[in-house]
Amino acid sequence: MTDIFNLTQDFDFEDPIKSLRTFYNMDDTVFLISNFLKNNIDSKCLVLCIGTDRYIGDCLGPLVGTNLEKMNLPHPVFGTLENPIHAVNLKKQLAYIEYTYPNYKVIALDACLGAEENIGCIQLRHGCLHPGKGVGKNLPSVGDISIVGIVDSCDHEEFFFLHNIRLNLITKMADAMAKGIYEGLK
Repeated sequence: MTDIFNLTQDFDFEDPIKSLRTFYNMDDTVFLISNFLKNNIDSKCLVLCIGTDRYIGDCLGPLVGTNLEKMNLPHPVFGTLENPIHAVNLKKQLAYIEYTYPNYKVIALDACLGAEENIGCIQLRHGCLHPGKGVGKNLPSVGDISIVGIVDSCDHEEFFFLHNIRLNLITKMADAMAKGIYEGLK
């Protein structure tokens, strides 16, 4: 679970090339995500989907990774439901990726906590994300482009793994994110 994005510091709403904020259920979400990636990825890249399938709220990343594999994305995808990348194996996977894919841009994706009114929001920006920070873990930062999906309110952070996050929300967010990424990178 990635840190909470502070919109006043991380997002430049005047320049949609640097950052993007949309909701999974908006009609233009897939277009906005794909357009952002088309405008910001001009070299070799890979997609790193962080999370675990052991908790509904944290399975957003692996679900997106699985969807991208099913779509046959023509770029490497790491982190699926079958082979998730999470706190236990993140450092080892990052070392493998750096060795195997030098000079690739990394599009890092994770679930995130945020304000209650932002649940369902998908945010993209230049720069790394900080996996685990939202739930108090100290893991390496990762990514040249960050994509996060706000799956729950930070008001419930201490109860995150017990909170009632709907699988329906996660699957719909994952579908929109995967379609946008696929269209932007195909």
